[in-house]
Amino acid sequence: MKNLNLPMAQIPVPEESCCGGPAGPPAGENERPGYVICRFVEGFAASDAGPVPRVATRLSWRDRLGTCRARSGWRRNDYRVAPGLYAVGTPDAQGPVLVTASYKLSFDALRANLDGVDAWILVLDTRGINVWCAAAHQTFSTGELLHRIGTSGLERVVTHRRLILPQLSAPGVSAGAVRRKSGFTVVWGPMRAADLPAFLGQGQKVSPGMRRLTFSLGERLVLTPVELYLIMKPAAIGLGVILLLSGIGPWGYSLTTAWSRWLLAVPSFAAGLLAGAVLVPALLPWLPFRAFYLKGLLTGLAAAFAVLHWSGAVTWPAMVAQALLCLASSSYAAMNFTGATPFASPSGVEKEMRSALPLQGVMLAASLVLWLLGPFIGGAV
Repeated sequence: MKNLNLPMAQIPVPEESCCGGPAGPPAGENERPGYVICRFVEGFAASDAGPVPRVATRLSWRDRLGTCRARSGWRRNDYRVAPGLYAVGTPDAQGPVLVTASYKLSFDALRANLDGVDAWILVLDTRGINVWCAAAHQTFSTGELLHRIGTSGLERVVTHRRLILPQLSAPGVSAGAVRRKSGFTVVWGPMRAADLPAFLGQGQKVSPGMRRLTFSLGERLVLTPVELYLIMKPAAIGLGVILLLSGIGPWGYSLTTAWSRWLLAVPSFAAGLLAGAVLVPALLPWLPFRAFYLKGLLTGLAAAFAVLHWSGAVTWPAMVAQALLCLASSSYAAMNFTGATPFASPSGVEKEMRSALPLQGVMLAASLVLWLLGPFIGGAV
């Protein structure tokens, strides 16, 4: 009781008797109010520009779960990392500088292939878009690269003046302008992050194979979930319109008829979407025509025959309406792949859409009109 006469601040309190149990570790020297250190950061590398977050090269289950989420399209636009300078391993002032996008899928693909490599990673603010698309939309650009060089203090971090950029970023970056305005020389790296260790190990020389961009079956089908996700909203609107039209007939409006006729239309719509989003990428090397919407018409035609074979529709207006709906949805779903392949340029994508959208719109409108007029022409179905 002899300590009761001391000021409160002077009363010794054993560490083990703190409220709620033992005291935790002291605050880290890199902690800042209002900021949260990401789970993939496993420490900090010292540099003349200040501490740089050191990221893990092994992806955690949270990273892989986030990859699945992004691949399915859910909150894909929010899947990003903060732009700026990062490190892998223990790079020094001579460490290579690898530039990438703020889309976390791109960031994860890069760091996951750098196990055992000591390097700096400069992340550009691409608004959460991957390297190739960001270069086309000018967010992976000369201006953003110059801005990020300055804000990261990169000239104080490394003594060399070389930046390694992914080959797919070339449409958005002028190497000459970067050199004139910053003093840094752009080195075009390989197409794939998996080739970076070999590229760095052979003196930053690119072999012919590193310039080849493959588009295998797995690489094509991995795009299907996000394409289907992006179609969900227009698909829901289209199915809602069909449901409303399905109940109209000589009898006035019937909810029971609307539901039964709608159930006939849904398989045509779904079969068309699957034909365009699954069959087209799966059969891409063997389908004729260069334009994706024409490839989608072919797979849609096959899907339409399958649907009509099993459909309960017996009147010609309903059958034609179902076939047109299948063709339009398949062509539209297939067209969405044109901007996600190594086959088309941005101008080529725009050209195809200018040809495809009017045709798809006419087929969809004709399908809806025939579906509406069907009961007045040949009966309920």
